[in-house]
Amino acid sequence: MPEQGRASSVSRWEIRVEPKQAHKSFHFRAKTTWSAARRAVLSAPGKPNVVVGSPPEFRGEPAHWAPEELLVASLNTCTMLTFITLAQARGVTLAGYESDADGLLENADGTYWITEVTLRPRVTLKSDAELDAARKAMDNVEAHCFIANSIKAKITLIPEFVVARP
Repeated sequence: MPEQGRASSVSRWEIRVEPKQAHKSFHFRAKTTWSAARRAVLSAPGKPNVVVGSPPEFRGEPAHWAPEELLVASLNTCTMLTFITLAQARGVTLAGYESDADGLLENADGTYWITEVTLRPRVTLKSDAELDAARKAMDNVEAHCFIANSIKAKITLIPEFVVARP
């Protein structure tokens, strides 16, 4: 008990616990319908159908999208969309974006799987002043890309930044 006339040395702490933010979950659906040989139609409501099949390396037809190509394309597209979101949040205005992607399918320990994907985005900016913000956004892409977070392949990102000339 404190002496009379002296302040107590016991501090009172107020602790607030903020409720954890609930995150939404999303479902994405696709339907695959076999059509002939090693070919099928990929469909989803409200979207154009895509003819898919085995790649030529596995007796498929080269004119059709293979699942391996779709996986690489999904990562490439998700990387672009994630970059755009992060770049816009930093005030970057894009003048252009294109990206080449290469996936390596190899047999590792008796199983074929995509072991590596290399992405080479070429980002065109409106001004030199946006270069630093664009680079920082790209540095955070892999950690925020949903598809990158969903696959076990090694991902290598080799961006190139250029400034549009008037």
